[in-house]
Amino acid sequence: MISDLKPVLERIAQALERMAPPPPAAPDFSAACLFRHDAAVSAFRPAPDYPLALASLVGVDRQKERFLENLQRFAAGLPANHVLLWGVRGTGKSSLAKAAFMAVASGSPALKLVEVDRDEITALPDLFDVLRQRAEHFLVLCDDLSFEEGADAAKALKSALEGGVSGPPANVLFVATSNRRHLMPRGDDEARGLIATAEDAEEEISVSDRFGLWIGFPPMDQPTYLAAVTAYAERHDLAVVNLERRALQWAQLRGGRSGRVAWQFIRDLAGELGKTLPL
Repeated sequence: MISDLKPVLERIAQALERMAPPPPAAPDFSAACLFRHDAAVSAFRPAPDYPLALASLVGVDRQKERFLENLQRFAAGLPANHVLLWGVRGTGKSSLAKAAFMAVASGSPALKLVEVDRDEITALPDLFDVLRQRAEHFLVLCDDLSFEEGADAAKALKSALEGGVSGPPANVLFVATSNRRHLMPRGDDEARGLIATAEDAEEEISVSDRFGLWIGFPPMDQPTYLAAVTAYAERHDLAVVNLERRALQWAQLRGGRSGRVAWQFIRDLAGELGKTLPL
């Protein structure tokens, strides 16, 4: 009876093998410098080089110096800290991370950037295990990181940064940007109770403590905002009368000053003058 069933079982096994998805191909990191990670299919999508020069970022000299120093150490194989770039929106946190990466990668071809979506933080431990086996060095960037859905993503991030029993991968540097220094959102204290609120506060601190380097981005004052506008205008040869007055009017209509607002004003000005911009 067993001999009669053997051909049937073999055909079933072969059919199941044909139905199973093929194993993911080994990532090809020679195709680009920047990649986006697609956690659903465990793929790395190459992206074009980031065009904004590091020198174009105005008003964040201290932040540039500290971040660049840490990144250069990492690219050289020296100890470096995971980085949390936090502060008000539009102050250039994400732009700094990408522009600094491009500046360092120009002299370190083995340095790669992998961008992950904040909704895929739970996939970080598996991603880090994949990158650990590679010869390249990876800056893994998560923009606008927060844990709106609770503790699962926070635990996954802590697990990835600590590396479990094998330790954290030496060739991975994690960089996150956030509008808040403590990444966990505050809930309704009365509804959750004092004990739950205290536990949430402890969880916030434990997540943020995994970042050895915190770099803050304060609100942009008027002189710095105007300096950014002037630098952008000079860089892209945008000559116009009353540039500062128009830039201040633009900021007033936007309800605040920031590097993003300055760039949006420059884009509007370039369109008015019939000129193209790289971004």
